[in-house]
Amino acid sequence: MKKSIASIVAEANQQGEGSLKRTLGPVNLILIGVGLTLGAGLFSITGLAAANHSGPAVTLSFVIAALGCGFAALCYAEFASMIPVAGSAYTYSYATMGELFAWIIGWDLVLEYSVGCATVAISWSQYLTRFLASLGLYLPPQLTLSPFETAKLADGSTVNGIVNIPAALVVVLMTAILIRGTKGSAIVNGIIVFLKVGVVLVFIALGWQYIDPANYHPYIPENTGTFGHYGWSGVLRGAGLVFFVFIGFDAVAASAQETKNPSRDLPIGIIGSLLVCTVLFGLFGHVMTGLANYKEFANSGAPVAIAIEKTPYAWLSQAIILAILIGYTSVILIDLMAQSRMFYSISKDGLLPKIFSDVHPKFKTPWKSNMMLCAFIGLFAAFVPMNVVGEMTSIGTLLAFLMVCVGILILRKTDPDAKRPFRVPFVPLIPILGILVCLVMMAFLPWETWLRLGVWLFIGLAIYYWYGKKHSKLNGLNSTQEPLK
Repeated sequence: MKKSIASIVAEANQQGEGSLKRTLGPVNLILIGVGLTLGAGLFSITGLAAANHSGPAVTLSFVIAALGCGFAALCYAEFASMIPVAGSAYTYSYATMGELFAWIIGWDLVLEYSVGCATVAISWSQYLTRFLASLGLYLPPQLTLSPFETAKLADGSTVNGIVNIPAALVVVLMTAILIRGTKGSAIVNGIIVFLKVGVVLVFIALGWQYIDPANYHPYIPENTGTFGHYGWSGVLRGAGLVFFVFIGFDAVAASAQETKNPSRDLPIGIIGSLLVCTVLFGLFGHVMTGLANYKEFANSGAPVAIAIEKTPYAWLSQAIILAILIGYTSVILIDLMAQSRMFYSISKDGLLPKIFSDVHPKFKTPWKSNMMLCAFIGLFAAFVPMNVVGEMTSIGTLLAFLMVCVGILILRKTDPDAKRPFRVPFVPLIPILGILVCLVMMAFLPWETWLRLGVWLFIGLAIYYWYGKKHSKLNGLNSTQEPLK
């Protein structure tokens, strides 16, 4: 069963109780995309990818990831201009591949945003710990690490983490801000994004002159004999790992129903945020791996601090860490917003209980959904290691992008005359290239990541057949109309 594009748009344009308020313009959308993208990937996952997979060639990993992301971004832009509603890839799949595929991709996006938000919260906690330590305030590692992580104390002893309290608390704080309203959240995000871009530019400008060329040799370290551990397989695995940082434009698409002029503004927001972030990522990765040997970033969630310490501006490290901490809050804010809007769309279709689409009478936000997500993501951040949630986010993002590219191919065949304010050029070449690049990066992710994705999708299918299919509004409509045939 598919939903027609006309019916999707008509539902979205209905105003009144239960509708979202249109307050966002093109600048807001670009800032949302940049705000989410300039986050954990740049300030934490970059170091892990370089240390464990790519070496100094992490810059190449970003280029490969950006290439696949660019193909998918064009496909997103066409869909967003045609179907300017909340739900992003979930809604697009509903219009092209039917309800079951829409549910699968929607459930996948739940994974993408939830664990992505948890990844950022965990990195935020690590930067906070380092910042407070510089001021002589030491948080017990047992309360800043998950039970699966260990820390070495000053006396040489090792302790196990119990719960990451700061990571959970920042999720709670951002949820409280988000419930107050999207416009206010966008203003806060805009201020924070300018701060983050400033931090990146300062880091590049000051760090460039202290790059040690020896740190780039070998640029692609020789493979250790283990697949994905350096060599070209490591570069590709690194690309798969860092890919999740590009989910910023998916959040732009998810904000469609709160956009003033979605047909015009959404393509601008999607493509604009991608271009800005790709340039910044390449320069940032080059400087970071030039300042410090890539092996120094192993098991560190705060690689920027390590790199800054290699310059005479070590005093600047604390200022940059403070700016990163503030910047991370915008990433968490947008992740939470995009996730709740996803639940809003799925619930409106009847595939999830009504509580997920209940809108606050004053703030016009899906506050109940926000509260439940706060509890779910907070638990993830408190008890799961960062490398695990980072890989889970990457494979979820890649699957979503792949399905969007497939959807463009289907819709060009099934509805070639539909109004398309923005059109993907060179179809079918661009969508096919997007599919291929996403498949390659997915193939280079660890098998454990595939296993977790499989388990997650199995749980999602169980929920669909137990609840979603029985309560689907589209299914009920078709059942009612069937006797008329």
